[in-house]
Order: sequence, then C-alpha cells, then structure tokens
Amino acid sequence: MGSAVFKGGIHPDYHKEITASMAVSKMKAPSTVVIPLQQHIGAPCEPLDGIEEGVRVKMGQKIADSSGFVSAPIHASVSGTIKTIGAYNHPLGRPVKAITIESDEQEEWDEKVKPPGNIDDLSPDDLRKIIREAGIVGLGGATFPAHVKLSPPPEKKIDCVVINGAECEPYLTADHRIMLEKPEEIIYGLKLMIKALGAEKGVIGIEENKADAISVMEQAVAGEENITVAPLHTKYPQGAEKMLILVTTGRKVPSGGLPLDIGVVNHNVGTAVAITNAVREGKPLIERVVTITGSGINKPANLLIRVGTLVSDVIEVCGGLKEDTRKLITGGPMMGLAQPNADMPVIKGTSGILALTDQDVYIAESSPCIRCAKCVEACPVQLLPTSIAQAAEHDLFKKAEKLHAMDCFECGCCSYVCPSKIPLTQWIRVAKAEIAKANKK
Repeated sequence: MGSAVFKGGIHPDYHKEITASMAVSKMKAPSTVVIPLQQHIGAPCEPLDGIEEGVRVKMGQKIADSSGFVSAPIHASVSGTIKTIGAYNHPLGRPVKAITIESDEQEEWDEKVKPPGNIDDLSPDDLRKIIREAGIVGLGGATFPAHVKLSPPPEKKIDCVVINGAECEPYLTADHRIMLEKPEEIIYGLKLMIKALGAEKGVIGIEENKADAISVMEQAVAGEENITVAPLHTKYPQGAEKMLILVTTGRKVPSGGLPLDIGVVNHNVGTAVAITNAVREGKPLIERVVTITGSGINKPANLLIRVGTLVSDVIEVCGGLKEDTRKLITGGPMMGLAQPNADMPVIKGTSGILALTDQDVYIAESSPCIRCAKCVEACPVQLLPTSIAQAAEHDLFKKAEKLHAMDCFECGCCSYVCPSKIPLTQWIRVAKAEIAKANKK
C-alpha cells in the first residue's frame, strides 16, 4: 500500500542517531538476576513446585507459571541458586513477587531446552504450545502473551499478519538493529505466525527514517510471494497497533474492538525473532535487545540483556550516568515510565533505558486550558483529550467513559503539544484506571 497516513500524530525530535549505527552486543550475564513473576498483560505467575530458596536452577528452566490462558510462563535467565522469593520493585511502579537467582557462572542450559522436532510436522496447535511454553510476549512494550494473539476464536478469520518495524518512539533503535542484523529470523517468525493463524499474507511496516532497514528487509522478502515490506511516513505514533494496521492494510480497528475483528494480527519484529528461536532451538524468552541511550549515559549502546538484570548493572556496563542526569526512564520518552532509581530489573517489555540530563528535562508549571484544540488535532484516535482530562480532574469518570477515554492508548501526543503544559495523558490514565475499576465491580 505504501505510505498511507493516519490523522493526528506529531513529529518529535527523534535522537535516534545516538545509537542507530551501533550493532547489538551481548551483555555478560550479571552475578544476580531478579526475575519478576508479572512480565506480561494477564494473570501473574506463581513459582512452580520445588522452586524455593536454596534450590539450584538451570538456564532456560521454567520457574513460574499460571493456569490463566492470558499469561506467559517465566524462565531462569542464568544458572545458579535461588536466593530469595519476595516482593521487589517493578518498572511499572508497584512491587511484585520476584525470584532472585545468584549466578554460578556455569551458563548450564536446562536439558528440556532442545529443538521440538521437524518443523514441517508441527501443526498450528503445536506452534502455539511451543510459543506459550517459551514465555513469549509482545516485545514492542505492551507484553501481550504471543500465543493468545495466535489463538483467535474460530469465528474470527485472520487473513493478514502485520509486523511492526516502525519503532516510532524517539531514542529507541533496538528494533532497527534487529531488522538489520536478523532479517532472516524475522521472516521465518512471520511465516510461523502465518501458519499458526492459517493467514494468507504478511506485511512488515517500517518508517522511512530507517532506509537501511527497509532495503535489508526488502532483500529478505524478495523470494516470498505473500510477504511484503511497507515503507511508512515517519510520524509518531506510527507504530501503535491501530495506526500501523490502518496504514499497512487500509483497515480500521473499530472503537472498543480488536485487530482480530478486522482479520488482522499484529506483532513486533523482536517477537518474530523470539518465536523463531523457540521453534527452531526450543529456546525460551530469557533475553532481549535494549537501547541504552540519552544525554545522561556515558556510553550509549544496543545490548542483548538477560531478563532480570538490574538497570543499575546495565548502566554500569555503559560507563555510568553523567553527573547532571535528572531523569531515568524505562522505555522511550513518550510512552516510557520515569523511575525513582535504577534498582529494578530489565523485564521482557523493557525496550529502552533512557537517561536525560538537566538540558532535556524541566518541570513545567501548567496553566489553564486556552481551548486551542492542539491536543484534538494531535490525537491519533480523534478523542477530546482536554475534555477527558477535565472530567478526570473533577472525578466525573462516567463522563470520561462517554468521551471514549478507554480508546486512548496513552501515546502522549496531547501532553507533548499542549501550550498550557497540562499533563493530559496522566489525567486520562487516571480516568482509565477508575473506569476499569468501576467496570470490574
């Protein structure tokens, strides 16, 4: 389809040049990992029988699981001894149960980690089982369990798989590097998804500011009849699910609906590589590529990092923080979360670690809304951010719900363009939490 465009969106400073040309290097496994049991949307995991303090575990061994369908098991990312099982800081802001493992540096793989047999003989059900057992979740940041997306209800016919290589979030280049370095694994993972879903075609959306990735991926799909690469206009939030599907397929996800309602499943390039590793080698998801960047980092890098590695250890490997660092964010500057300190683990959904200095960060005083409608113009979902935020501020959550607050995916465009510096996204987030709480009751 080429460069269709969606309404709204913004053009922030991208700052990708800091790490775009840096190949992914593998970070040495740390001496201790802290592995939270909630690293996905859905039911949290519980330690398996026999997983307790003092027990030795091996790399890739399953250490926690849940009986919930929307969930994904957790595996040890090093071999060593379990030190503690208890609450630990989580990048999403509240302590969760975590398993702390002290590495014995043996890097001994669990004997269950082996290729699952002849790939051509695997049925769609076999593929889903392998992907679930490998603990694979969406690596774009949303961490939705991958097998769930690949298990649509029988009445929903999926004909197209969209792969997200847009990486529209400023500063981050992990997906960009994955496309340059692992094109064959991405295409293979996409083919496995097409097989699992009984779909007909696949399309990989990549923003035009990654011309080298577009050319590498186009070469990789040259012999494929049903897979294409779609170069996309560079605009934030191009990589958001609804925007990406609209510009690559021309189909619109309905309000309150899901991609599967219009025959589409959407996955990230990193997830495609993880699926390839699971199906070819039996490897569970125990490491991921993370961009460490920003004006506050001494040696920016793209690193392959074990899940459970503390952010403080990652920063140390990258030469530490500069003295005037003011803000530490996990993820990117638009949708990432500011952290109180570096004492928390890298999880499956950590796409970036961003350190910003005084020159990039200031606390703005907000002033009253001047009804300029810039937020309305910028909103990619065509909401009324200022009205929803005002409703939230006055505890009028029913009103916020009527204004479709739940359709907001918190991209931050409204806060970014607001001349009055009103924290619109944060107010909408409050509204969404309250609406969800009321609906649960």
